[in-house]
Amino acid sequence: MNKVVTLVVSLLLTTMYAQESGSENHPKFLDDFRATASITHNGVSLVPSFSLGDPALLFDLKFTKGKLSFEPDMRFSLEGKPWTMLFWLRYKAIEKEKFSLRVGAHPGLNFRTVNVIRNGQNEELLESRRYIGAEVVPNYKITERFSVGIYYLYGRGLDEGVKETNFLVANASFTQIPLSKTVLMNFTPQVYYLTSDKLTGYYTSAFLTLAKRNCPFSLTGVVNKGISTQILPDDDFTWSVLLNYSFPSSGKARNLKGKI
Repeated sequence: MNKVVTLVVSLLLTTMYAQESGSENHPKFLDDFRATASITHNGVSLVPSFSLGDPALLFDLKFTKGKLSFEPDMRFSLEGKPWTMLFWLRYKAIEKEKFSLRVGAHPGLNFRTVNVIRNGQNEELLESRRYIGAEVVPNYKITERFSVGIYYLYGRGLDEGVKETNFLVANASFTQIPLSKTVLMNFTPQVYYLTSDKLTGYYTSAFLTLAKRNCPFSLTGVVNKGISTQILPDDDFTWSVLLNYSFPSSGKARNLKGKI
C-alpha cells in the first residue's frame, strides 16, 4: 500500500511542480492538470462484475492539452491490492455552446484474488484481466446548470471471463446548484442498460456531490438499484459514500463530477 500511495503522490507532486514552474518564457506543456483522490467504505462499480465490495482508495488524474486528454483512473483496496486501472485517452470532438461530443478509448486491467492449492497448501494469488474499451458521450446543455446526455461504452475482454460488455446510459445533470452562499451541489440521476456477454440488465442510479466553495474536500453519495437483471452479482440495491480531495488545478475552477 505504501508503495502505491508513494508512486501516485510522487506523480501528482512532480506534475504540479512542472506546471507551476511554467512562465511566459517557458510555457507550460499542459493546458491543464487535475487530480482527485477519494476514499470510500464500499468500492462499487455500475458494472457489477467490476465492484470490489470493500473499502477502497481511488485516484483520478487528468492531463489536458488542447482537445486531447489523458486520464488514468486507478483504484485500490485499502490493503494495497489493485482493483482496477484504466488509462483513458479522450478527445473533445465537438464543443458548441449547447452541444458537446466526447470520444475516448482505454486499455484497462481488472484485478481479483483467487485461491489456488500449491504443495498441498491453500494460497491466494492476485489475478489480472485485460480489457479494452471505447466510449461515445454526447451532451446537450439546456441551461447553465442543467444538461441531458447519453453515455455509451463498449468493452472487450482479452482474457478468460466476460468477453463483451455494452453499457448505455441516459442521464440528467444538475451542476453547481447553490444550497447556500458557500455550499454547492451536483446531482446526476440516470438509467442504464447493461449487457455482459449474453446476459442483460436494467438499472437506475444517482450521484450526489456536496462541496464548499474554495475547499478541496467534497462528499459524494452513490446509489444503484437493479430494475431487472440477469447479471451477477444481482444485488438489488448498493450504495457508497466517498470523501474526495481535489488537488490544486492549473486550469479553471474545480468541476464536481460523478463517477461511472
